[in-house]
Amino acid sequence: MLKRTVPEGEPEIITADVVVIGSGSAGMAAALTAAKGGATVIVLEKSHLLGGTSAMSGAGTWVPGNHLMLAEGIADSPEETLAYLRACAPEGWQATEDKLWQAFAENSGAMLAFVEANTPLEFAITHEADPFAEYPGGKRGGRTISPKLLSRNILGPYKRKLRGSTLPHIFTYQELAHDIQRRFFKTVFRMAPVLAWRWLTNRRGQGSALMAGLIRGALDAGCRLELEAVGRRLLTDEDGVRITGVEVEQRGTLRRYMARRAVVLATGGFEWDEEMRKEHFPGPVDYIGSPRTNTGDGQRMAAAVGAELAHMDQANMTSLVPTFYEGRLHGIPLQFHTVPNAILVNRDGKRFVSEFRFNLGEIIDERDAAGQPVNLPVWLISDGRFFGKSGLLRWFAMLDRKWVTKAASIRELARRLKLPEDALDETVTRYNGFAAAGRDDDFKRGQTPLEAERAAVSGLMEPIVKPPFIAIPFNRSFLGTKGGARTNEAGQVLRADGSIIAGLYCAGIAMASPFGTRAVGSGTTIGPNMTWGYICANHILRQNA
Repeated sequence: MLKRTVPEGEPEIITADVVVIGSGSAGMAAALTAAKGGATVIVLEKSHLLGGTSAMSGAGTWVPGNHLMLAEGIADSPEETLAYLRACAPEGWQATEDKLWQAFAENSGAMLAFVEANTPLEFAITHEADPFAEYPGGKRGGRTISPKLLSRNILGPYKRKLRGSTLPHIFTYQELAHDIQRRFFKTVFRMAPVLAWRWLTNRRGQGSALMAGLIRGALDAGCRLELEAVGRRLLTDEDGVRITGVEVEQRGTLRRYMARRAVVLATGGFEWDEEMRKEHFPGPVDYIGSPRTNTGDGQRMAAAVGAELAHMDQANMTSLVPTFYEGRLHGIPLQFHTVPNAILVNRDGKRFVSEFRFNLGEIIDERDAAGQPVNLPVWLISDGRFFGKSGLLRWFAMLDRKWVTKAASIRELARRLKLPEDALDETVTRYNGFAAAGRDDDFKRGQTPLEAERAAVSGLMEPIVKPPFIAIPFNRSFLGTKGGARTNEAGQVLRADGSIIAGLYCAGIAMASPFGTRAVGSGTTIGPNMTWGYICANHILRQNA
């Protein structure tokens, strides 16, 4: 049972076995797993809404070795997953992250089976190739999944507390993946009766389905949810060695949530904290697509008790376009750059990457020895046919009038962008030659399995020749930072000397991600988030049985 005591003159004290801070996919997976294992669990959420960044997401979920792919005859194993992670990791990462990769590879499939068995969630394969499918252990489909439709009504009184999204969650991830964004109106007209039924029954896909299912499962397992609970500091025992709880401010009242077994930090990123973001990501930022509550609370609380923070320069970065969310300018994920008559150029007016590459954020964010960006600012360059090939993008462009720059010639466009005129003119001319030949000799656009999938949808290359010529900023845009407390393979938080901070675990994008910016599959954030929540909770249950 949960214990509640109110010592005179002291903050209210509430006690459970496990206290989870954050209600996104990592936190709810941890809470569900701990509760099903017999622990009493309290989940603390900073916002008045549940679900965090995960609820806003498209819920592409990368889960190697999942039972869905195995049932379809797509072979996979922890050994293949580990070989793949080692093959496509950034240089030097294996030395610090290999044990975490092994733990993920061994637990990802079990996590998904557990979630499906203990929540209303059902998943389906998206059949997207791994972005490095040509590497050892890579797969041309099966590892990326996403939830089937689920009614938000299953949350009962909490259904209005589920965080909404900028994305159209009335569609599934799989439906969006079939290029709805470019044939939106035709698709809506064709699907109108189905969409009307979904609207009436409150059935949604993507992050809405994911978090509705996880939260329902956690509630059914006996978890207690506390909203508007802002974490202020972690609490320790008298010796200052073991974490025993967290002090929060909740609706103007100071409370202490004490944990008999452990505290799990699953508080999200720090991308909305301008000071922290500028320190770790110098240079221009276009848009941010996560909840504004992602201000680094978990990172600061962990550091205050001696945790080592690592990978603070890593993030989930993707192409975002302007929209409004909660009454303010915000970002919404949209792959507007994968059209045949568009290229990306850096501050020197030169192409530097295949525009169809999956991990564009990593290349855009490339740093020099001093940690400063070498490509920023980055621009998308196209011509007068661009908006006709980009579906709804014209609508989003109207929401931020400064977003698009137009000019009658490439040289005039270069002057307006303060780019070298000769360099930009030469870059466009060279690209047009590749388009005419149907082959990109500089950056091999469309020549990997995943890039070929994208080219099959949008077309590979067309020349940039029709005025007016346009430019759109294509700098860093954040769905979430991925740096935080360094952990071991069990999710336990570590000090700089490698020792364990007893009673403290960390999961999701609040931890130092063992994958970092380089995504190894569609859904490299949510799949690992849930798996690390599952790993943390299982270790807590074993350690404190």
